[in-house]
Amino acid sequence: MQSWRRKSLWLALSASWLLVLLRVFPLLRLAVPARPRAGAPQGWPHWLDIELLQSFSQPGELPEDDPQPPPAPRGGSCDWGACFDVSKCRGGGLKVFAYPVAGPISDTQRGILASIESSRFGSVSPEEACLLLLLSLEAPAGECSPLPQQWNGGRNHLVLGLHPNFCPQTFQLGQAMVAKASPTVDTFRPGFDVALPLLPEAHPWRGGAPGQLGQHSPHPGVPLLALAEERGGWRTAGTESSACPRDGHCEQDHGPEQTHPGATLPNATFCLIPAHQPDALHFLQALQAGCIPVLLSPRWELPFSEVIDWTKAAIVADERLPFQVLAALQKMPPTRVLALRQQTQFLWDAYFSSVEKVIHTTLEIIQDRIFGAPAHPSLLWNNPPGALLALPTFSTSPSDFPFYHLQRGSRPASRFSALIWVGAPGQPPLKLIQAVAGSQHCAQILVLWSSEKPPPSRWPKTAVPLTVLAGQRKASDRFFPHRALSTDAILSLDAQSSLTTSEVDFAFVVWQSFPERMVGFLTWSHFWDEARGGWGHTAEKANEFSMVLTSAAFYHRYYHTLFTHSLPKALRTLADEAPSCVDVLMNSLVAAVTKLPPIKVPYGKQRLEASPPLAPGGPDPQPPAQDCINQMAAEFGYMPLVSSRLRLDPVLFKDPVSVLRKKYRSLEKP
Repeated sequence: MQSWRRKSLWLALSASWLLVLLRVFPLLRLAVPARPRAGAPQGWPHWLDIELLQSFSQPGELPEDDPQPPPAPRGGSCDWGACFDVSKCRGGGLKVFAYPVAGPISDTQRGILASIESSRFGSVSPEEACLLLLLSLEAPAGECSPLPQQWNGGRNHLVLGLHPNFCPQTFQLGQAMVAKASPTVDTFRPGFDVALPLLPEAHPWRGGAPGQLGQHSPHPGVPLLALAEERGGWRTAGTESSACPRDGHCEQDHGPEQTHPGATLPNATFCLIPAHQPDALHFLQALQAGCIPVLLSPRWELPFSEVIDWTKAAIVADERLPFQVLAALQKMPPTRVLALRQQTQFLWDAYFSSVEKVIHTTLEIIQDRIFGAPAHPSLLWNNPPGALLALPTFSTSPSDFPFYHLQRGSRPASRFSALIWVGAPGQPPLKLIQAVAGSQHCAQILVLWSSEKPPPSRWPKTAVPLTVLAGQRKASDRFFPHRALSTDAILSLDAQSSLTTSEVDFAFVVWQSFPERMVGFLTWSHFWDEARGGWGHTAEKANEFSMVLTSAAFYHRYYHTLFTHSLPKALRTLADEAPSCVDVLMNSLVAAVTKLPPIKVPYGKQRLEASPPLAPGGPDPQPPAQDCINQMAAEFGYMPLVSSRLRLDPVLFKDPVSVLRKKYRSLEKP
C-alpha cells in the first residue's frame, strides 16, 4: 500500500514539473535575442509567451512600425563568385591599379595613390592589374564624378570611400565592390563589400599614434562607463542601475567633460556607444583609448568584420535591456576585462592607427578571397603582429612564422643556416667557416659572394654542406629570401666576423627561446639629437642598446621575406646606396613587427668593432649615413626601435667555480 502511494506521489510530481517546464522554456528563449538579419525591418518584437503576459495598454496605444523603404539596388545578387573574375589574378597575385583623381586632389587621396603604387600590390598599368581602384565618386561640387572608360559594368573594380559622404547614385556601381566607412547592415553585402572604419578628418596618414592605454587593469576610482555624446565628446557615468533608464541614456555625473579631438580620450573601462551611424566615430576613439566598446544594437557593419573577431575586443548588447547590460558589465571577471582591453590595443595598432593601414588591410582582405580561406587563418588576423605582417606569399601555416610558437606550444627546429656575406675584396673567411661548421646545430653554410674579385675555386672541407651563391653586389642582397636557405634560423655573418663555436652555440640556444627577435653580439644605440633636430645612432658602449649588428646575429628567415616584399622601395634603395644603413633598417623592421628590442649575448674575444660594413666595391667604408635613420623613421611614420638594458649570459658565466663545470668555457677567454 505504501509502495503504491509513493509511486502515485512520484507520478504527480513528474507531471507538475513537466507542466512547469513547458511554460518556462519559451521564457528562457527570450534571454538571448537573435541577431537581426540584414534588410529585415526592426520593429516591436513578437514575444513567444504573449498569451502568458497581461497587457496594460489599450487597443490602439501601441505605436505601429514605421514602413521601411526598400534598400537601393546595389548590384542585385552580386557576390564574389558572380561579379569578380579571379582568373585575372592567378598569374602574379593581387595587382592593383588606382585611377588618377579627376580635379583637385587632397593630401589623403595623394597619399593613398602613392602608398598603393609603392606597395607590393601596386601596378602601373590597368591591363596588368586584376583590381581597378576608384577613389570616392563624390565630386567637390557634390555631384558624382564620371565613371572611367574601363568600367565594364564595375567588374573587378573597388570603389573606395573613407568618409560617409558617398555618391548617392549607388545604382551606377553595378558589379563593383564597395569599401565604405560604416555601411548600414541593410545595404552591406557580406563577402563582397568591405566595411571600413569611420575616420576623422585629421587621422594620421602613416604611422599613427599608439594606443593610449597605460595600464590594462583599471585603477580604483576609474569610472566604469564613458558615454558617447552626440556632439563628439565623452562623459563618464555612474554605475548605479538607476542611472540607465529604459531608453538607454544613462544619467551623467557632474565630472569634467572629455571631448575629442583636442582633449583626452575616454578614461573608463567600458565605452557605451549608441546604435546610430554618426556614433561609429566613437568606436575608433574607444579602441585607441583601450576602453572596451559596448555597442547597443548597432545598425552599421563593424569595420573589417569579415576577418576580425570582434567578440574578443567589443561587446554587442541589446539596447532594450539596459539594466541587464549594466549588471553584466559590473560582474565581468577581471581576466575577461584584461583580455578585451589588450585586444583593443592590438587591433588599433595593427589595422586602424593610420590611413595607410586601413588601405592595406582592405587590399589584404581582397587578396585572401583570391587565395582562398586558408590564406590567412583567423589566428593570424586576430593575434599579434596581425595579418599585414604575416604575408601569405611566405606561408599560410602559423607554425612557419616566428610569432606563434608560444601559443601553439611548439619550439623552433634545432638547426640553423649560416649566411656569410662577402662584399669586399680579401681572403675568404676560412677560419670563420671552420668555427661555424663545428657547431652541433649548423645545418649548412651559404657564402654569398658579392665581391668584384672572383671566388676561389677550392673551399675547405666541412662536416656540413657548403654552397657559394653569386650575389648582385648590393648590400640588400644579403636579406633576399634565397631558396637555398633550408632552416628557419639564419646566422648572418660578414667575412670579417670572428666567432668561436661556443659563442655560436650559446647564441643559437638563446634564439630558440626568442625566435621572433634578433640575437646578436655587437650593438648600436639610437638617440635624439637636440642640436640637429633629428635621430642619430652610435657604436659607443653604453648601458642601453637598440640594435645588434647583422655582421653576427641570429634571426628568423621570414624577415628576409618582409625585408624584400614589405619594406618600402625607398628604404631598400637606401640600403644599396649606403650599406651602413642595412643594420638600422633590419633592426627597425624587426622592432616594428615585434615591438620588442633585440637580445645581446656575450662576445668573448672582442676583436670586432661595431663599425659600418664595407662597400661591395672596395675596402673604403661608405661615408657616414646618419640621415638613414631619419629617412627610416619618416617612412615608418614613427621611431620603431626599442631600447634595452638586457644581456643574457650562460649559467656560471664568470662565476668563481672550476672551468670544467662550465659549458661555454671559451666565452671567458681573454
